[in-house]
Amino acid sequence: MKVSLFYLPSAGSRADIERGRAGLRGDLYQRMLAELAEQAKLADALGYDSISFTEHHFHVEGFELSNSPVLLDLFVGLQTKRIRVGQLGIVLPAHNPIRVAEEIAMLDHMTGGRANAGFARGYQRRWVDVMAQQTHGIHGALPHQHDELDAANRAAFEECFRIVKQAWTEDLLSYQGRYWRIPPGDTPWDLESTRRYGAGVVDGVVRAVGVVPKPLQKPHPPLFQPFASSERSIRWCAEEGVTAILPPLHPSLEDRLVRLYAEVSGRPLGDGVGVLSDVIVAPTDDEAMALWGDSGAFCGRE
Repeated sequence: MKVSLFYLPSAGSRADIERGRAGLRGDLYQRMLAELAEQAKLADALGYDSISFTEHHFHVEGFELSNSPVLLDLFVGLQTKRIRVGQLGIVLPAHNPIRVAEEIAMLDHMTGGRANAGFARGYQRRWVDVMAQQTHGIHGALPHQHDELDAANRAAFEECFRIVKQAWTEDLLSYQGRYWRIPPGDTPWDLESTRRYGAGVVDGVVRAVGVVPKPLQKPHPPLFQPFASSERSIRWCAEEGVTAILPPLHPSLEDRLVRLYAEVSGRPLGDGVGVLSDVIVAPTDDEAMALWGDSGAFCGRE
């Protein structure tokens, strides 16, 4: 079993947040970065397997200051020696999948092959609706939502996922889908150096593109999806070789999903599945409960 850390980086304590607009304060952000670095170094020394960050935007309240999980990965990766770094996860419908493939590949090289790759669909509409405009108006989809918004979100996610994997594993990428056309049309490119040293251009027209660098790990970094809780998501993860991270669930549902993953993937029971748990460590139970109370407003458990 591997034990990892998952961060939703916050601007400060409950008191800091209750003063209002904590996300605007640079001093709190600097303190957060210093604390992340300190904790990452300790986790590295203690033998934790990995550290991952969520992706969210516009948290002026100060709750989740994790605009770019890849940059946070690099921040802690360059200050540690062996711990893996990842995302739980990059919200694919809100991104250009080629940029995602490039940035994770660069992260993998810069950390010496320690990158994980985690992809999510996105549920916080305040930011997903804004950031995903380029993919034909994709919206955030809440857990257990089953409507046209959810279907479009899932379709965009799966298309972006396919593009990212192809970008990592194929020398030249061409793709024609519902949301993305790569290349987009008869783009002219008549450069002598491309003809002599490159590829993807036929008769002066771009027919495919080479996405570089490729990841250091082959064929690509390990894949993850947070926080899968439906049978459809578990089946998809099992079919695609993606480790499914389960949110806290009733034990009977958790057991059913773990068994479903094993059945579909053909892997031993428990392989390819992770479970999220909230853990607070303190010298005494009373001190642990006090720490929990300090974050309870955000966690919904006041």
